[in-house]
Amino acid sequence: MADPGGIIVVGAGPVGFITALGLARNGNKVTIIEAEARINDSPRAAVYLPTTLRILDRLGILDDAHEAGVFNTDLQMMVAETGTRCRLNRAEIEGGMHDYAYQLHFGQDVLAKIVQRHLLALPDTAVHFNTRLIAITQDAGGVTATAATPDGDETLRCDWLIGCDGARSGVRQALGLSFDGFTWPDRFVATNIWYDEFEENGFAPANFYMDPVDWAVIAVIGRDNLWRVTYGEDPEISEEEAVQRIPERLARILPGSGRYELSAASPYRLHERTCATYRVGRVLLAGDAAHVCNPCGGLGLTGGIVDADILSRALAAVIRGDIDAGVLDRYSEERRRVFLEFTSPQASEFKRMLGESDPERRRQDEEGVKLTCRDPAIARQAMAVPFQIEGNSIM
Repeated sequence: MADPGGIIVVGAGPVGFITALGLARNGNKVTIIEAEARINDSPRAAVYLPTTLRILDRLGILDDAHEAGVFNTDLQMMVAETGTRCRLNRAEIEGGMHDYAYQLHFGQDVLAKIVQRHLLALPDTAVHFNTRLIAITQDAGGVTATAATPDGDETLRCDWLIGCDGARSGVRQALGLSFDGFTWPDRFVATNIWYDEFEENGFAPANFYMDPVDWAVIAVIGRDNLWRVTYGEDPEISEEEAVQRIPERLARILPGSGRYELSAASPYRLHERTCATYRVGRVLLAGDAAHVCNPCGGLGLTGGIVDADILSRALAAVIRGDIDAGVLDRYSEERRRVFLEFTSPQASEFKRMLGESDPERRRQDEEGVKLTCRDPAIARQAMAVPFQIEGNSIM
């Protein structure tokens, strides 16, 4: 691999690809390096909220997302022990407020492949898999990265480097930044299943299933009736045991006959963490490399894609000379503020409500669900949550 120059983006997930595409569309030379052999297709985030759709539209890839995804306007909150259901329709609640009053559902690996195709159609772009970042040094003129490749270690020189390489970010570790916060005392298990009895049993295309034991987030993610069912599991058991217990757990969650076909499963631990800064000189962080939250509500992926959009536009403006590099410090400060003050607290509240064990709080939560159904103003406020992740303008 030749010395890339320009900008190196570390990480070939949606955040890395969207960051790279935003920079490339502004005429920058961009190279993505990725430690894995291909785009990761394990069950991960799969619901794209209006904020994200607006960014995809700006990048010229929304039509491709429409072709790949399931179009949905409905979100349902379900209280398992009483049968209370509250179904909210984005088109009815948000119609006329903006052009994206719906959601799209499809795997984030599919989004990454869509963006990769658009990226590589542009000049001066490249993606290198099996290329793992080892070390970083930098000076006033640029960044020197050392990467392990199948042909041995290579030294790569670039003007800027952006870490979009996930919660275990090698870029963040190379910078010596701590990842402060906590790990939740439970495990999530994300399953992809083919199941054709959700709709006939009153489930919406997206559902928060509230139960102190068998809580779950349930959403359709494929036009072939593929569904994502994510639930909580005992953290004391191994990942292998968690996989072995999938039939037992799904038998308690699925309505109807319960006959399903398992496509994929991914047990993982949950974290609420961030680092002290998302910028160190000419190296920047975005997405899970900078901050992670539990996935309830889809706010983690949404926040990461907003990072990618803001950072790519800000850095492109710096490179053009339209604005001084201090805007990158403002990017770091504002995105960190939004995570600490909004994204993480909101995701934590969603998680609490799903599995609340205290009977009185469950009663209060159920009253809140009923009020949301009755009061259009509260419903609009609930639907507007993703837009608050955008935070304040930095330019």
